[in-house]
Amino acid sequence: MTDDEPDKAGRALWLVGEGRAALREERLPEPGAGEVLVRARHGAISRGTESLVASGSVPESEWQRMRAPFQEGAFPFPVKYGYGTVGEIVEGGRGGGAESGADDSRGRWVFCLHPHQDLFVVPADAAVPIPEGVAKHRAVLAANMETALNVVWDAGILPGDRVAVVGGGVVGLLVAYIAAAIPGTETFVVDVNPSRGGIVAALGAQFAAPTDLPADCDVVVHTSASEEGLASAIAAAGFEARIVEASWYGAALPTIPLGGAFHSQRLSIVGSQVGSVPPGRATRWSNRRRLEAALRLLADPRLDVLFSGETAFADLSARYVDILADPATLCHRIRYD
Repeated sequence: MTDDEPDKAGRALWLVGEGRAALREERLPEPGAGEVLVRARHGAISRGTESLVASGSVPESEWQRMRAPFQEGAFPFPVKYGYGTVGEIVEGGRGGGAESGADDSRGRWVFCLHPHQDLFVVPADAAVPIPEGVAKHRAVLAANMETALNVVWDAGILPGDRVAVVGGGVVGLLVAYIAAAIPGTETFVVDVNPSRGGIVAALGAQFAAPTDLPADCDVVVHTSASEEGLASAIAAAGFEARIVEASWYGAALPTIPLGGAFHSQRLSIVGSQVGSVPPGRATRWSNRRRLEAALRLLADPRLDVLFSGETAFADLSARYVDILADPATLCHRIRYD
């Protein structure tokens, strides 16, 4: 096999039952007009959402809204899921879309919102070129960075704000990274795991345990998907502050502590979800433009602290559930050989 004659069979990770994953062969069509064939090189597991999918915890009311791009199968099972792949175009035309100005995209490195699969065909405009200066292995964080960017927009964080991010997972840490770079902000990450302190410091923020919450925050972002975390977010908020709920709880029904100071502090809780650009930006920002901006934000090598492990794709089905279950997992990278 050569790059000029790529194999038209790939393998994909399927969730075939609760806590059960399997690699399946995928027969691929020839790329048609406006399509490209991508060979995956790096991938990323998004632990929060993928844990809920793997456990069958996507509520039936969300089965359609929570479909990932190029997902196959249906919730709860069997389903082919995931949304972070970096690869190389090995066949096809304009891989970056008409706006790229390129006549032949072969050899271009791209990011795709695609399930975990080693070879796949997508529309050319779904293969987003990786900017110069962004390491290919780090570009797998693009989907998480896009979510974090959307959260910061929803939060309306401004220079000088005191900001708390409750939950030190990948999205929470990326929110803190962006917030800490806004001039004059004082940004804290609140997490139950003290080992996250060094990561938080490397990203320019301050670490705090739930027993030592920052107080009187102008903006609080909650990403822990736990009742205790949401209670901490409310406790950290100052008078008339905004709390941005960025967690997704799946089928769980969390208790929200609206007693205590919530009422007297006149707090606001707003939801943030990456499926839509915030209204104040939607007239100018498409999802594509937002993803391109997220990729540019990944040029900083400090972000490599977010990688907590790597697994060869050939071994992924055997290790996938354990990776999701490990609370130490941040961004676990997939290596495609």
